[in-house]
Amino acid sequence: MQHETHTQHVQRHEGYAGHEGHAGHTGHAGRPASWAMAVQATLHCLTGCAIGEVLGMVIGTALGWGNTPTLVLAITLAFFFGYALTLRGVLKAGVGLRGAIRVALAADTLSIAVMELIDNGVIALWPGAMDAELGDVLFWGALAISLAAAFLVTTPVNKWMIGRGKGHAVVHQYHH
Repeated sequence: MQHETHTQHVQRHEGYAGHEGHAGHTGHAGRPASWAMAVQATLHCLTGCAIGEVLGMVIGTALGWGNTPTLVLAITLAFFFGYALTLRGVLKAGVGLRGAIRVALAADTLSIAVMELIDNGVIALWPGAMDAELGDVLFWGALAISLAAAFLVTTPVNKWMIGRGKGHAVVHQYHH
């Protein structure tokens, strides 16, 4: 597969509004991105982050680790799974590993970082959440609310990035 530049991609799809069920390519070349596009990008990010976050919290809590090592593991796994989901799709599109890693880093880093900041901030500030056990409603409730809050804050960030041809706008050329 020949790699085209972002500019070539934008020129090829200028005015195209029916890209595989997406809300069109309104996020390219500085034009405003749609909220639907931003929500889709954030849900993609949330999926990887939630897998890593939940897995990290469960492992750290089950092993009786303290708050700091549990948070470090959860954040590390959130980035790992967030990047892995993007890598899977880009590699499937025929991009080499090195190029796919560059695309994943460009597409997901800011989104995952914001999501993790909000998610872990809510957990850290929620009274008793860091000390809750796996069987506690507080553990799962605080985790669910923190992920929802992260989604709400990260969606406008993704909308802003897509509108500037950054973030998940970079990945759209591989969704053919």
